[in-house]
Amino acid sequence: MQTTTWSATRPGEIEGGKPDRADAAITFIGRIRTPFATPSDCPHRGKPDGPVCRIEVDEPWRPALHGIEAGSTMQVLYWMHLARRDLLVQAPKGRPAPLGTFALRSPNRPNPIASSEVVVVEVTAEGVLVRGLDCVDGTPLVDLKPVRGVTDVP
Repeated sequence: MQTTTWSATRPGEIEGGKPDRADAAITFIGRIRTPFATPSDCPHRGKPDGPVCRIEVDEPWRPALHGIEAGSTMQVLYWMHLARRDLLVQAPKGRPAPLGTFALRSPNRPNPIASSEVVVVEVTAEGVLVRGLDCVDGTPLVDLKPVRGVTDVP
């Protein structure tokens, strides 16, 4: 399991307290396998022509894969377990000035939940092969959802 975290504070950044309470529980339903060993290896955004990544779904949740098809688009929700949770203002590389955390797509946030739209390459008995992810190898999986139009049935 990767233990490197985003930890350096840049000029202009403001730290706040880490959350002191938990209002809900999240059950991780699997792990995401990518070629990205460290946070600095990850692209800023996944691309539909990016590397094939494996979403491993834990055994009790595998029946929920029924109906996913190759070529479909899925939303993957995952927990950025290596991210800082105490930054209120951040100074991302390439930005002229610091911005508040809620104005950014940075992984560093009070609840480091991330979302990527991916293209399904293949469905296996253990999970899904996809393109379009931007997370570190071993990232905990929170949920999978189909991407549908507003007129589609839930």
